[in-house]
Amino acid sequence: MTQRESAPVNVQPAQRVGPVAASSSGFSGEASAGLELGEPARHARLRRGRWALQISLLVADVLMLALATAFAYSLRQALPGFGRANDLSANVLDSGLIIALGWLLAIQLFGGYSTGLIRTGPELYRNLLHASLAAAGIVGAFLYLAGTDLSRSFFVVLFVVGPLLLLLNRVTARRIVNLLRRRGHFRQDVLAVGAPVHVEGIARTLHRESWLGYDVVGAVVPVQAHPGPLDSEIPVLGTESDLIDVVRRIRPSVVLFTAGSAASAEQFRRMAWELEDQEISVIVVPGLSEISSDRVRMRPVAGLPLVHMDLPRSRESLKLGKRAFDVITSASILLAIAPLMALLAVIVKLDDGGPVIFRQVRVGRNGEPFEFLKFRSMVTDAEALLQRLQEQEQDRGNDVMFKMADDPRITKPGRIMRRFSLDELPQLWNVLRGDMSLVGPRPALPREVSSYAGDVHRRLAVRPGITGLWQVSGRSDLSWDETVRLDLYYVDNWSFTQDVLILGRTVRAVLSSRGAY
Repeated sequence: MTQRESAPVNVQPAQRVGPVAASSSGFSGEASAGLELGEPARHARLRRGRWALQISLLVADVLMLALATAFAYSLRQALPGFGRANDLSANVLDSGLIIALGWLLAIQLFGGYSTGLIRTGPELYRNLLHASLAAAGIVGAFLYLAGTDLSRSFFVVLFVVGPLLLLLNRVTARRIVNLLRRRGHFRQDVLAVGAPVHVEGIARTLHRESWLGYDVVGAVVPVQAHPGPLDSEIPVLGTESDLIDVVRRIRPSVVLFTAGSAASAEQFRRMAWELEDQEISVIVVPGLSEISSDRVRMRPVAGLPLVHMDLPRSRESLKLGKRAFDVITSASILLAIAPLMALLAVIVKLDDGGPVIFRQVRVGRNGEPFEFLKFRSMVTDAEALLQRLQEQEQDRGNDVMFKMADDPRITKPGRIMRRFSLDELPQLWNVLRGDMSLVGPRPALPREVSSYAGDVHRRLAVRPGITGLWQVSGRSDLSWDETVRLDLYYVDNWSFTQDVLILGRTVRAVLSSRGAY
């Protein structure tokens, strides 16, 4: 995470969990020591940044709607069998302003310009699609009642192509904003409230997910808390009885209540009253972690915000639908790429005359071993050389899986195949015969499984996959703990939609070749 070292906040903390954390404040990165003087200016910059983002989205939407209109017009005039609509140009000019204004207003009403939703892409995209559907219905009804004779085929094409272009705007905006946050811009200082152990966990997550743009600059803990040694260096600025005073003193952008907070409903309400005019957001993190949003539902009952959580979904991932998708998709891909696989087989064979396919025992679902297939990308005596390389302990990817960024065992064709994951294509046969799935945890070696401890065995509850969250999140660049975290998240939160999204992200990960060695 892009950060700059900052001086300690000028307060007398009740206790400390360590030295002051590094923090990047807003756009210019003012030091925490200057918070009392710098906060209003930083809030103003953040507000201007949000306005700039909203205006940019609006301008981009107008351009995309104009492009969609031009495309729909051209396609309608070129459609065979419909004839040329001579009055279409005049009708489009008459109704174009009404369509654009109605569409943009619907996007605004459905939250399509909410900068706060940039962090939660799916909700932003869903709001945009709902707004486009509402705009199609309302604008269509208005044009009908007004007696505007607009081509139906033009209207349908416009409201099919338009939402796709508008979604492209949001995807692009998210990528730009996330990149800026990683580089130290659009960042917000966070005051975390709760038990030190939970503050520590939140701080680690926010540090890891730097694209969120949050920096924990201080903690407020329960009166009875006795923090032990923690990894991150976050100052304790007081106890929860001092919360309002601490907020007024350091003026954070966000007050975040973690699990272990002793705040009551009345305290939350008073906090909201105090923060109403100070442009300080309040976030509540429940005692739930690594749970996807579609497993959680908020249902207020009698004034109580009850959170209902679905059970883990490892069993769901083994049902017939996922298996049918694996079989149909893997068979179709194998047929489509058969010439490519034949070419790769010839290249591997001609390189050193060794076997084309590398076969290895891997551990599948419920610990069952299976024969894992790959195009051979290493020298024929690679396994014999492994012990010597392990003893050198160079460039270890993590403590459980042996990975080297410049492994001398890899052949010249192997380097190219690994760069674009072409060596993994034979695993489609593993998928077809039921050993693996298209998406799932990384297939483990028996020696790796023998070193598993505790919850890590849950990775074996589902079929391993050719790709997965580990594949689209960095591959060999990931630490072992991060690999396990991603795999367990997938096992517990499986959904068909997530599988499709991972397959889509895999294409980008393969082309970028990040972590591929």
